[in-house]
Amino acid sequence: MLELKGVSYRVSGKEKEIEIIKNIDLNFEKGKLYAITGPNGSGKTSIAKLIMGIYKATEGKILFQGEDITSLEINERAKKGIGYAFQYPPRFKGLKVLDLLKVASGIEEWKAVRGYLRHVGLCPEDYLNRDADASLSGGEMKRIEIATLMANNPSFAIYDEPDAGVDLWSFDMLLNVIRKKHEKEGVTTVLISHQERILSLVDEIVLVVGGEIKDIGDKDRIWPIIKDVVGCQWYKVCRGDTDETECRR
Repeated sequence: MLELKGVSYRVSGKEKEIEIIKNIDLNFEKGKLYAITGPNGSGKTSIAKLIMGIYKATEGKILFQGEDITSLEINERAKKGIGYAFQYPPRFKGLKVLDLLKVASGIEEWKAVRGYLRHVGLCPEDYLNRDADASLSGGEMKRIEIATLMANNPSFAIYDEPDAGVDLWSFDMLLNVIRKKHEKEGVTTVLISHQERILSLVDEIVLVVGGEIKDIGDKDRIWPIIKDVVGCQWYKVCRGDTDETECRR
């Protein structure tokens, strides 16, 4: 459904370019539930932003349903059915929650968009006329962000750290909402997370280390590798070891 072919992403540094994503190949199949995981700073969110068009690939191609979308802007990718929920949702001073949902869903009737808030555990009457700004907590904005993404009805949905800024009860509820959307409508879903509870639910885990795809597979095969990678990096950092060879236990 969506493919990354030889995709690299570099940014300018003080002395030379820094390679954030290094010549990766990925193939997301229609209707599957994926997780992208790895150590902090490994490039997980960068991959998501490359798919959404927030970042533009330095090299390689991104194909969606067979079409080359590498050069398309964010709004053009959204129209084709790709959706992205930020780890830390942006705030919009002066813009009502109702307006966000109307734009995302294409529905003008306010009564028709109330259900999106109910799905994420928010009372519509308490939020539709509020500004989507700093007056809302991180957890409230996270729920509104997910409601907005679902209102857009994407066929390929990315949720960046869906647990960020939410309490335990909200996290379990939101995860259940995302999973039901995936199962009921066959939405290809990508969750970016470190949470074992999330990793245990997906069909395939993509393990990213140092901007590269280290491995792809199901939980039973990938989880021991994840623990080994995290332990290895911790050991090297504590020793001040910066070489790229395998860690010594």
